[in-house]
Amino acid sequence: MLLTVVAMAQTPAPEYHPVGTMSQLMVNIIYPASDAIFYVDRNPPSKDYEWNALSNQALMLAESGNLLLMPGRARDNGNWIKDSKLMIDAGAAAYKAAQAKDLDGVRAVNDALYASCVTCHSQYRKDYPKPKR
Repeated sequence: MLLTVVAMAQTPAPEYHPVGTMSQLMVNIIYPASDAIFYVDRNPPSKDYEWNALSNQALMLAESGNLLLMPGRARDNGNWIKDSKLMIDAGAAAYKAAQAKDLDGVRAVNDALYASCVTCHSQYRKDYPKPKR
C-alpha cells in the first residue's frame, strides 16, 4: 500500500498540448455552446433528442471553462480564473437543467452566463467595448 502511494506521488503531472488557438476555441466551441443556452427560446426543446443536444452544448460550455484554465491559455491567476469558473458554473447549471428537461432552469442561467462572458471580454479582449462610466 505504501509503495503504491509513493509511486503515485512520483508520477509526473500530465503535459497539456493545446491544439486550437484561443480564437478557435471561442468561435468553434464556446460561442455555439453559449448560443444554444442564450437563444433556447428560439426553438425550445420538446423531444428527447433536442434535450440531449442542449445538454451536450451545456456540457461543452462547462468543460470549455476548464480548457480556458489549461497552462498556456490562462492569462493570469486572478480574474481569468474567476471568470472561467463563472462559465463552468453557468454551463454546469445549464447542463443540470437540460438533463432535468427544465426549460425555466436553462433560462435562469442566462444572466450568469452573460455576466461571465462580458466580464471576461471587457478585461481581456482589446477590441471589446469598455463600459461607459
